[in-house]
Amino acid sequence: MRTILLIISALVLGGCLGMPDSVKPVSDFELNKYLGKWYEVARLDHSFERGLSQVTAEYSRKNDGGVLVVNRGFSEADNRWKEAEGKAYFVNTDSEGYLKVSFFGPFYGSYVVFELDHQDYQYAFVSGPDTDYLWLLARTPSVEPDVMQKFIEMSEERGFDTKKLIYVKQE
Repeated sequence: MRTILLIISALVLGGCLGMPDSVKPVSDFELNKYLGKWYEVARLDHSFERGLSQVTAEYSRKNDGGVLVVNRGFSEADNRWKEAEGKAYFVNTDSEGYLKVSFFGPFYGSYVVFELDHQDYQYAFVSGPDTDYLWLLARTPSVEPDVMQKFIEMSEERGFDTKKLIYVKQE
């Protein structure tokens, strides 16, 4: 019975580290340029951020070589800030924008940077394990219209339902 549970756990956890077939991580990723504060400009809805505005993500190095992830957002319904702290590690190499991130113990999910402003790291397009998870992150609370258009076009080409995007209220 224990062996069966281990196999099921491995399959479930492994399934969360995939990515849509149409998504490929950037291959010239530089973590040091990526570290710091990012604003969530747009996302697909999911339970762990539902109803949050002013969402940010802060990335910093951990002593073990991983990345400390602090996500923060304001819940107007609860009239309070919510914060989640997690950890991320590269899945393959540290030059590929493909990480696994965990906010809940040993359970990891994919974090795939599939487009990036390579020069200044001012915006990033991020996918999760499937086309239900999508984010546009930027160093500023909003992006230029051409960046938004690029995000929508690239996301649609990869099978994301951009008609369901939530444009995050930032103040």
